[in-house]
Amino acid sequence: MAAVQLGQYAPADMLLVHLSDTHFLANGAALYGSVDTDHTVHHALEQLHRSGIRPDALILTGDVADRGEADAYRRIRGIVETAAARWEAKIIWVMGNHDQREPFRTELLRQAPAAHDYADQYPVDHVHDLDGLRIIALDTSVPGYHHGEVTEEQLSWLAELFAHPARRGSILALHHPPIPTPLPLMSVLELQDQPRLAAVLDGSDVRAILGGHLHYSTQGLFAGIPVSVAAATCYTMDLSAPDRELRGMNGGQTLNLVHVYADQITHSQLPIGDFTAVTQFSADYVDELAALSPEGRRQAFSRQR
Repeated sequence: MAAVQLGQYAPADMLLVHLSDTHFLANGAALYGSVDTDHTVHHALEQLHRSGIRPDALILTGDVADRGEADAYRRIRGIVETAAARWEAKIIWVMGNHDQREPFRTELLRQAPAAHDYADQYPVDHVHDLDGLRIIALDTSVPGYHHGEVTEEQLSWLAELFAHPARRGSILALHHPPIPTPLPLMSVLELQDQPRLAAVLDGSDVRAILGGHLHYSTQGLFAGIPVSVAAATCYTMDLSAPDRELRGMNGGQTLNLVHVYADQITHSQLPIGDFTAVTQFSADYVDELAALSPEGRRQAFSRQR
C-alpha cells in the first residue's frame, strides 16, 4: 500500500544513523573486563535491520577503538560495512581522542600507509556529499591527550568550505561537542578555544553538529546551531552519580536517528536492546487510518473515549 501522509509533515528527505564511542579492543576483548562492545554494536545494527529502517548514512563520531589497535578497527569495519551494504548506506568515520590517526587512516579509511613517520600529526578531516547534503568529519583529537582542539589550519579549511554552501546545507560531525557538561571532570576534556570555531561557523550553512565523547545523550546550541550528542554504545555515564564523581555503567546505551527535512533536522534516541512491549498499534490499523479523511482520522485516533 502506498504511504499516505497522516500529518502536516512529509517524510524526511534523508535518515542518518549516528553512533558514537564504540571503544573496540583487539581480539574482541571485553572493555574493563565486562563490557562486550561487539555485541552491542551487532545488536544495534540488527535492531535497525529488523525495523525496516534504511538509513542513507552511518556516522560514527569517534573513539571507534579504545586503544587505536589495528585489529579493533578491522573488526568494527567488518561489522559496520556488512550492515551498510544491506542499506547501500555511506559510512562516515570520525576521529576521537582514543583513536590513533595512522591505523585509523589505513584500517577504516583504507588509505595507503604514510611515507613519513609524522603523519599522525595531521588531522584526519574529510568531506562527504550525500545527494547535496555535505557532511564534514572534523578531527578534534590531540595526539597524546584526551581533550579536543581545532587548529588554525583546520579553521581556514572550514572557512574555505563554507564559502561555497552545499545545496542541502552541511552537517558538522566531530568527537568533542562544543556544549557544556554537568560532569566537572569531563569539562577538563572538552574542546578548547571554542569561540574560534564559533566565529567560523557564524553565518555558515551548517544545520547541525553531531558529537560524542560524553557517553550520554544531550543537546544544546553552539553558534546558534543545534548540537546533538549520541551516547556511547559501549558504556554510559551515570548522571545520577554523587556530585563530582564520574561513574560509567554498562547500561543505557543508545544510538541516534537523524531525520533530515528540507527546513529542519530532528534527533531521536533509540535504546539498544530488546524490551517488552506494553502497548501496540499494528500496521493494519495504520492502513485503516490512512483510508480515512483527516477529520476521520482525528475522530478515530485522537478523540478521547
